Amino acid sequence: MIGVHSAQVIREAEDRFFEENPGADLMQIAARAVSDRAREMAPTGVTLVVVGPGNNGGDGLFAARNLAAAGRPAVAWLVTGQAHPQAVIAARQVGVKFVDSSTAMHMLPDVMLVIDAVLGIGGRPGLFPVVERFATACDDLCIPVLSVDVPSGLSTDEVTPTATSFRAAHTVTFAAPKLCHVGEPAAERCGSVEVIDVGLSLPEPDVRRLDEVDIARWWPWPTAVDDKYSRGVLGIDTGSERYPGAAVLSTTGALNAGTGMIRFVGPERAANLILDAMPSVTIGPGRVEAWLMGCGWGKQDRDAHAARLQAALESGLPAVVDADALEHLPKTVPDGWLLTPHAGELAAMLGVHRRVVEVDPIRHARQAAARWNTAVLLKGATQYVVEPSGRVTIAVPGPAWTAQAGSGDVLAGICGMLLAAGLPAWQAGALGASVQAMAAAHKPGPFPPAVIARTLPEVLGGLWTTLRSRAFVLPVEQ
Repeated sequence: MIGVHSAQVIREAEDRFFEENPGADLMQIAARAVSDRAREMAPTGVTLVVVGPGNNGGDGLFAARNLAAAGRPAVAWLVTGQAHPQAVIAARQVGVKFVDSSTAMHMLPDVMLVIDAVLGIGGRPGLFPVVERFATACDDLCIPVLSVDVPSGLSTDEVTPTATSFRAAHTVTFAAPKLCHVGEPAAERCGSVEVIDVGLSLPEPDVRRLDEVDIARWWPWPTAVDDKYSRGVLGIDTGSERYPGAAVLSTTGALNAGTGMIRFVGPERAANLILDAMPSVTIGPGRVEAWLMGCGWGKQDRDAHAARLQAALESGLPAVVDADALEHLPKTVPDGWLLTPHAGELAAMLGVHRRVVEVDPIRHARQAAARWNTAVLLKGATQYVVEPSGRVTIAVPGPAWTAQAGSGDVLAGICGMLLAAGLPAWQAGALGASVQAMAAAHKPGPFPPAVIARTLPEVLGGLWTTLRSRAFVLPVEQ
């Protein structure tokens, strides 16, 4: 699991570091990491470093010094005419060439790599006009960009870019990833992100992102003594006469994720389709460990929807509540419920505009988790699971191919399986979103949600095999 920290937390950690280690030079550590990565990205040719006036520019200039000292041609453009004084001296001493904006733009077609060292984690969104034109030219000419800490122009602690920025092929950042590195659409501008440990002591994060090791460690793997009941029985009430496919998809997700037993209690038309496709599903009521409600209920007959949700409320069992069922939430819900809205549904729940949620997804997911005192999985390009305490877990990212109708139904089924297996709601949401993303990455392309769902057994089987072979080095549980 990877902790995600704000710019303010990193700055405070740096201040403590320098108090405890007077004379330490983090800039040289950063510059070495940048120059090492630059040599890998462009083994030959000219590297052009775009230098800002602050410490980020100093990192870039010292990286240029390292490149030139190793015999690599390096050119520096000081975008404001000023830069870290010691870094300027060091770069000049080894022959780094300094150019103006006009020369930098003119030589760009012949440059093999641009190092973006204009603005660091304290920078405001946007770029100086001349730098904005340069960044756009890098895009147009497909010149690879290596950004130092964050692509200049991005806001470190925001996931939605509000201005032009560099678009990096690779970003080298320090101590920990920041929100712009992990939250789409900002993360797409960061390219691949490399985190360099510079020795800072950081507090326990309230935002963290899962990786595949966490999925392997937390997945409720069956044991030799398990049976269909101990693996978890999931009750599913999804679909409608108009949208029976949602019932099929949600059940497909649950079954392929490994549910011990499914009891489907939804509409007859959906039940018939499910039996045709998945004869192991049981139709009709019975004892269950968790419920899945809401997928494909539609907008008609809202009174019936409320009655369907009431059955799950009265059971007091954990439940995944999705789609149309979210419109009927009471003021309080039982322990162990997982709400799974997308941005539009969350906006309706909170009485705000969708765009407001998209700009600041974590804040609004936290509001919902606090209001209903339960876990919330906010679905989207980046998927955030928020607990009532406010702690955020970001799912393993996946490809954009999954942005299709029906993906949410499959995801709800996977999460329902995990609730029925006994996982807490936040963990069911985070693992469910992660493993669906992993299945989509395993089978890239415009495959529909049902096909991705049927890839789950192969992905989970691969995780299990890797886990048993001890190829994963599992971290100590916190």
